[in-house]
Amino acid sequence: MRLPGGRTEHDAVAVEQPLEIRINGEAVAVTMRTPGHDEELALGFCLSEGLAPRSASLPPDLAANTVDVVADEHAQASVKRNFYTSSSCGVCGKGALEAVAVDAARVESSTHIAATVASELPIRLREAQAAFAATGGLHATGLFTAGGELLCAREDVGRHNAMDKVIGWAFGRSLLPLSEHVLCVSGRLSFELVQKAAVAGCPVLVAVGAPSTLAVELASDRGLTLCGFVRDRRVNVYTEPWRITD
Repeated sequence: MRLPGGRTEHDAVAVEQPLEIRINGEAVAVTMRTPGHDEELALGFCLSEGLAPRSASLPPDLAANTVDVVADEHAQASVKRNFYTSSSCGVCGKGALEAVAVDAARVESSTHIAATVASELPIRLREAQAAFAATGGLHATGLFTAGGELLCAREDVGRHNAMDKVIGWAFGRSLLPLSEHVLCVSGRLSFELVQKAAVAGCPVLVAVGAPSTLAVELASDRGLTLCGFVRDRRVNVYTEPWRITD
């Protein structure tokens, strides 16, 4: 029912379902996600958690909403806790901030991007968000070249899932580390998104929304250029501004 007026009609709603991620057959995580590109999501998730995956596929038992990741045995042994993530927070259920921290080398990339190009990335990403156009209920992450060419865009009810899918896509094409690329997200900049970008070795992270304090602190510590409130041809640069050229 649409108010005012009381008109009743069908509406398109974003799909949200659980996905169980297994490592070498053992369940290690459940995340609420939008179905599609599940193997990429599982790979990106494992990479962000420092679990060194090799491949991802449907499990041998063909269990629904499940992906089996093949990883080194030491990666499986390093999983000391069960993860539970929701569509609103990629770190929910972890006992302490220390449990979130994943070793990531400081990004030393000399990649630059023009301010005019950076300001256009959210617009180009939005043009690739078909599911958002239909439902209004999905986040998105896009992987771009420094010149602004869109290489991959993924949507999901979870902002962290959307980025995991992109990182998993890049992993499958041997593009990691993303030292010559730019990541753009449709919402705000949280600690978890900066963490994932740092693990992927991406030097520039652009967002339509605002960063949090932890996001800025982590970006500064890891050498990432963080751009927020990128809209209406304007860019706020919070860290490592030398990578953004006039």
